Amino acid sequence: MKKPIVAIIGRPNVGKSTLFNRILGKRVAIVEDIPGVTRDRNYAVTTYCGREFILVDTGGLEPETSDYILSQMRTQAEIAVDEADIIIFLMDGIQGLTPADAEIVGLLRKVSKPVFYSVNKIDSKKGIANLSDFYTIGVEKLYPISAEHGTDVDELLDAVHPLLPETQEEEEDVYPKIAIVGRPNAGKSTLINRLIGKERLVTSPTPGTTRDSIDTVVSYYKNQYIFIDTAGIRRQSKIEKGVEYYSVIRALSSIDRCDIAILILDAMEGIAVQDLKIARYIEDSGKGCIIALNKWDLVEKDEKTMDKYEKNIRSNYPHLSHLPCIFISALTGIRASKIYPEIHSVMEEYSRQITTGELNRFIGEISARLPSSTYRGKVLKIYYAVQTGRRPPKFTLFVNYPLGIGTNIKRFIENSMRDKWGFKGVPIRFAVRSK
Repeated sequence: MKKPIVAIIGRPNVGKSTLFNRILGKRVAIVEDIPGVTRDRNYAVTTYCGREFILVDTGGLEPETSDYILSQMRTQAEIAVDEADIIIFLMDGIQGLTPADAEIVGLLRKVSKPVFYSVNKIDSKKGIANLSDFYTIGVEKLYPISAEHGTDVDELLDAVHPLLPETQEEEEDVYPKIAIVGRPNAGKSTLINRLIGKERLVTSPTPGTTRDSIDTVVSYYKNQYIFIDTAGIRRQSKIEKGVEYYSVIRALSSIDRCDIAILILDAMEGIAVQDLKIARYIEDSGKGCIIALNKWDLVEKDEKTMDKYEKNIRSNYPHLSHLPCIFISALTGIRASKIYPEIHSVMEEYSRQITTGELNRFIGEISARLPSSTYRGKVLKIYYAVQTGRRPPKFTLFVNYPLGIGTNIKRFIENSMRDKWGFKGVPIRFAVRSK
């Protein structure tokens, strides 16, 4: 199910990132961060009162500016507004209402989406004194908050909450759904055209050609698949340096709908921050993943180059080490057909069911080798485990001290499971319960 996108916009330094972090502090599930990604993370999946959504932090929006950096920030914010389902417009109570704020309000009145107008920093005397000025913009409802201290942020979220769809368990489709994701111009549409054998999707060397997600049913050796081609950046005029920062958002809804995501990397450019963000979202969404290094025909190589590329990925990005890698050229067709067997293999792993007897024999074998096997001076014990779900595989561990089962132990169990059963290309989920 597609998760709604909630974008926080406003002028520079009004407290957007502070509000972003404040809202994330209310989420139920904490997602482990990847080094090198967090310093410029601009989105996150979060939950409020049982409803999931994608929260987007944006650069500052200045309607009129000649400053290059500010113009880039404005462009990024405009893209986020374009992609968002719900908008939170944040203003600065200490600075008071500015002409730029009033101009942005005028622009937002033309947007056919829910907009929530919020005034930040009302915890100060000046902020409170300036609050009356903001009522002159003529909006139906204002939400005064302090993002730093959390004051009345709940009231803002309570207003947003009814517009968020209830989180539902996804039904298994008859045909596997495959999302083709990646940065602009990585070759997504070209690959689908190659796989289906016809020019079904428009391709262009200009980034951002694809405007909407397109589903295509493909038959291959009596198996049928649904391919989802993800959209690039919506407006051609917005394709400029720094703007593909938001291209990751375009892939999110397609990933939500898929079973397996094929992450297209440009072999000439290597892995970028955007690629890591997309990979993380695939993992967080519980989807299978295959890495396809495209444009392999352009790489100068010998018989060892492929191994070097793969070893580099696995050594520098260990969180990607369980993902299968395919080296292809979507344009020429080199090894493109190998994607189908890989999809079939990952789909089998995605749906794998381990019997309770086999699982608990495994738990017995590894229990003596658990790292940090004590909790507050007491020996940790895993009594038994059961598989509670598939697609992705989900396991519940019944233990004596649930709080003692930390990240290191879960990672050890996960790696041991992969050594024994494979689970190549799919995430593994754990829940911990007391016996």
